[in-house]
Amino acid sequence: MTPSALYQHLPAYLNADIIAEQVSLTLSEDMGNGDLTAALIPQGTQANATIISREAAIICGCAWLSQCFAQLDADIQLEWLVKDGDQVTPNQPLVHIQGDARAMLSAERPALNFLQTLSAVATHTRRYVDAIAGLPAQILDTRKTLPGLRVAQKYAVLTGGGANQRLALYDGILIKENHIAAAGSIAAVLAAAFALKQTNNIQIEVENLDELQQALTAGATSILLDNFTLADLREAVAINQKRALLEASGNVDLTTVRAIAETGVDRISIGALTKHIQAVDLSMRIQMKL
Repeated sequence: MTPSALYQHLPAYLNADIIAEQVSLTLSEDMGNGDLTAALIPQGTQANATIISREAAIICGCAWLSQCFAQLDADIQLEWLVKDGDQVTPNQPLVHIQGDARAMLSAERPALNFLQTLSAVATHTRRYVDAIAGLPAQILDTRKTLPGLRVAQKYAVLTGGGANQRLALYDGILIKENHIAAAGSIAAVLAAAFALKQTNNIQIEVENLDELQQALTAGATSILLDNFTLADLREAVAINQKRALLEASGNVDLTTVRAIAETGVDRISIGALTKHIQAVDLSMRIQMKL
């Protein structure tokens, strides 16, 4: 896979410059004035390496890993055997690397950190997507992302087959209980939102069926049902009659998500996709060139 191919399918909010900046900050944080341990390797030493997955996973983050090596030595060569979105098995090779041994060793940990973290998000997302297979509901992320990795983690959710909720505070209006309290009522806060006459999505969170009815009466077209029971979710769908987009959130895990989807809601948002993850076990093994 060529370097340019790593960037062909990125969403609109993500590009090569953003990835390069994230990698630059990460390398600076890790290396500071230099890698003292890599300096033990004779200058100019050349090596080969292979990164493998120790477990089954959905791969995500190839562009970030490639950037880690490229920024330390543009002459390092990578031969990708997989691409973002591929399902891999234990002990499967992911990428072959050859070039300067010092640069390779300095890039190893930041590169693996990116790949194993984003692959974890994609893998976790795929489990939820598979759990509701055959049902029309979508699996969505939230803003509960790791600081500095918002766009990367949201891309990983897409890679795993999920969809993105709003990207950030500027990307849409989500009216929560404190906004309602500060504005005075559901009707008042929705009226204020509609008065902005902006094109971004306007969504309001409700906590019970009475608030749902108030939101519908006030003209809401997107409603988040917060911590509803299954019975109340079914009732909400019946009350709604497809007037608004309904999104369930709260108390969602792999044991409950299918039942939630079966109530007829349109979307299910899950903070755990990006904050309750365990890094995929990856390993880089280096061999000296003869």
